[in-house]
Amino acid sequence: MKLCRFGPIDQEKPGLFLADGSIVDVSAFGEDYTESFFKTDGLNRLSLWFAQHGEACALVPSTVRLGPCIARPSKIVCIGLNYAKHAAESGMAVPSEPVLFFKATSALCGPNDPVLLPRNSQKTDWEVELAVVIGKKATYVSVDEAPNFIAGYALHNDYSEREFQLERGGQWVKGKSHDSFAPLGPFLATTDEIPDPQALSLWLDVNGERLQDSDTDDMVFPVMELVSYVSQFMTLLPGDVISTGTPFGVGLGFSPPRYLRPGDVVTLGITGLGEQRQVAVAYDSNE
Repeated sequence: MKLCRFGPIDQEKPGLFLADGSIVDVSAFGEDYTESFFKTDGLNRLSLWFAQHGEACALVPSTVRLGPCIARPSKIVCIGLNYAKHAAESGMAVPSEPVLFFKATSALCGPNDPVLLPRNSQKTDWEVELAVVIGKKATYVSVDEAPNFIAGYALHNDYSEREFQLERGGQWVKGKSHDSFAPLGPFLATTDEIPDPQALSLWLDVNGERLQDSDTDDMVFPVMELVSYVSQFMTLLPGDVISTGTPFGVGLGFSPPRYLRPGDVVTLGITGLGEQRQVAVAYDSNE
């Protein structure tokens, strides 16, 4: 299944992407894609319900806004420097263990919502990433057990304000958490849709120019190892997101660096997980 959410901000309804790319409204199922949904075997329950009631579900107009593909999770855990070439372009060593940081859940937004350039920002950067959505409570999970704890995968753009991240006290979360800095979707693909998360192509363009172009098999630490690793340090709750790092080609890595300006258009995608499009807008112009 491919789970999505659609409608105005903070009023999203649950939907499903069909094989032909159309979307159907499944709000009659009675639940949003929350922690409780995943915790109570929601994926299986939704699948059974849709098999019985799918024909009665209304199509969603293609013009409707898509929201983040899951409701706000308890946390968004990000992995830093998880592609060797990205570590090199950032001037940092490849880590011996995964680098963890958080992204505020208030940064979550729809896949095609504008990216809001923070007030006084000069260094807002892009990062295409594969996101993992946790399906059930995970504490001290082994690598072999990890697949049993994954609900599915989604496309994520880990926007980063590099000055706030690297020059304002050393706390990465400050550069990662602005409103709109976590577009997620267009859909959550369940694990049967993505049999091998280490065999996906991912790419990102700015104003039509291909700047990131790589494959998930280049990860330093693969997906199952990351799920296991993170669970050694914190309990992962159903619906939590792990964003698995970005490949080379971010603005920070260019000489001189390249960052977003109002009007820039960012498009990105991952094999089997759809595409996103964001237009950069100055924060104050959105008020």
